[in-house]
Amino acid sequence: LIAGPILQYADVDEQLASREVSRTKFGEGSMYFIRGLAKKVLLANTSGMIFTEVSGLAKGNIAVMTAWLGAFAYMFQIYFDFSGYSDMAIGLGKMFGFEFNMNFNYPYVSKSITEFWRRWHISLSSWFRDYVYIPLGGNRCGRYRQYFNVLTTFVVSGLWHGANWTFLVWGTLHGVLQCVERALGFHKVNWTGFRKFVHVFFTFCVVSLAW
Repeated sequence: LIAGPILQYADVDEQLASREVSRTKFGEGSMYFIRGLAKKVLLANTSGMIFTEVSGLAKGNIAVMTAWLGAFAYMFQIYFDFSGYSDMAIGLGKMFGFEFNMNFNYPYVSKSITEFWRRWHISLSSWFRDYVYIPLGGNRCGRYRQYFNVLTTFVVSGLWHGANWTFLVWGTLHGVLQCVERALGFHKVNWTGFRKFVHVFFTFCVVSLAW
């Protein structure tokens, strides 16, 4: 269960004292678990096999489209792996009477990096918001201090994922992109039609390159 959403004690303290276990909840939890297992075994592992094949090719001989295929395969491997085990944890929790919140909400249809982080690993994003971003001042300290707070939060997030330069660069990149979106006002625009498609496609490619 603790390998799924990152739970804060306040989210489960009442459920630890009293919760309902029923056949209905057990059935719903079983469906969650089966869906998560299918994501992991059928989709994440298959995508991982494609990525392994592409990444094993000689670097100078990889065609552009093949390189993108490998990047997208890795992208989907990470998503179906993470969301799969989150669904399995949510399902197991429901089988035992616990109600855990959704942890992934179709992040790859996001129209901006800011929206992506509202949909990706929601429990982790919420934790960094509550314990890093808000204590730094959040968005209450003026525009430039807000940019600093966003960037600092994602630098720390990068280091949380792994203590090496690649994760530091990854976190910094996501932080910088969110600052740019805030400066341009993109994070508040509700794009529709063709512009929505362009922004979704652009965000999808940027996230893939960052991975």
